[in-house]
Amino acid sequence: MNLGLEGRVALVCGASRGLGRAVARELALEGARVAICARDAAALEETAAGIGPETVAIAADLARRGEPARVVDACLDRFGRLDILVANTGGPPAGTFDSLGAEDWDAAVALLHGSAVEQIRSAQPAMKARRWGRILCVTSITAREPVPNLMLSNALRPAVAGLANALAREVGRDGITVNTILPGFTRTDRMVELYEHDPDAEAALQAEVPLGRLAEPEELAALAVFLCSERAGYLTGSSFAVDGGWLRGV
Repeated sequence: MNLGLEGRVALVCGASRGLGRAVARELALEGARVAICARDAAALEETAAGIGPETVAIAADLARRGEPARVVDACLDRFGRLDILVANTGGPPAGTFDSLGAEDWDAAVALLHGSAVEQIRSAQPAMKARRWGRILCVTSITAREPVPNLMLSNALRPAVAGLANALAREVGRDGITVNTILPGFTRTDRMVELYEHDPDAEAALQAEVPLGRLAEPEELAALAVFLCSERAGYLTGSSFAVDGGWLRGV
């Protein structure tokens, strides 16, 4: 299937590892020119080199106001256009309501919600000018169903999904689609680190998933790239779970 991504320019955030890296790599394989950002400059450069020689690495802390806009501007300066924005960050710390303080909440709001708003606000003009754009917010299954001990994610991921849904109604006539992708339990580097010394806990986690296993990052990336493509032009304002059937709602 020709996804129509040859020559498109994509900015993938949170892409030095895990899901962001998988999405960036898949976009490049489909012919898109890719810029990636993350906080760790060394890891980001290594990832960029592994994706391809034209991949641009832009180190930034997206939780700091002004940084998301700087990243978008850097991408535009390098490529002269921006067609695809994959708004993605790492997850906030685990914890219950009583264990989290005001600073935890402020940091999580800045990381998850504030960064998405600023990225989208900065990217929209270039997309509107060409009357074509794809905005994809990577959130979590917690956007639909709370997970124990993930209070910050449970509270803030639905806000990002709501932002995407509402925005889709405002920019559809400009040729821009806005969707949300909800990763379930996925075999990222972070997940491997968490469970490498506790195989019983990993087995219990997998037992909760109807497919009986964790997702591979490339499985999420395949759907993400389709949603960013020409072929997904009539899909907008929707959320798509990649969770092996974990979510129980109809």
